[in-house]
Amino acid sequence: MRKKTGSGARPRVILFNKPFDVLSQFTDKGTEGSARRTLSEFIDVPGVYAAGRLDRDSEGLLVLTDDGRLQARIADPKAKTSKTYWVQVEGEITDEALEQLRRGVMLKDGMTRPAQAERIEEPAGLWPRVPPVRFRKSVPDGWIALTITEGRNRQVRRMTAAVGFPTLRLIRYRIGDWTLDGLDSGTWRDA
Repeated sequence: MRKKTGSGARPRVILFNKPFDVLSQFTDKGTEGSARRTLSEFIDVPGVYAAGRLDRDSEGLLVLTDDGRLQARIADPKAKTSKTYWVQVEGEITDEALEQLRRGVMLKDGMTRPAQAERIEEPAGLWPRVPPVRFRKSVPDGWIALTITEGRNRQVRRMTAAVGFPTLRLIRYRIGDWTLDGLDSGTWRDA
């Protein structure tokens, strides 16, 4: 059971740089005999739980806490906690596509909120993804920074696909005021 942090008690907050192909949970409730990697392989801290999710095929910042209210606030789309993603896309993203992302994109489940979107260079010091992203020699790729304030299922991937630039690699860099700075892939620290 998640504890409610009372007055004077400080919640434990952990920042974790989740590697590719790791579930955002401590146990695998998947199919019998599956050997999917989980948070328990990296974090041996009792009583903390992920505040929100990060897809198995996405990398980057995951916040864990022992405070149920804080966890709910971070994960609740109504709280509009901003999240910034570094997104490697197939193709050289156009100004028109960036403007569409900034205005909001129509997805099957409705219009997204306006996002902040900008073209960036590949982030410095980026760790290699294992396994590597598959590239097509005839198709260039590029990077964008995309900041959203909602958290629909696979939203960033669906947004970039909707504007014609499928996501190749997705790294969450920031949640609220917390960032990945100083965290290697597969490592964590207290916030």
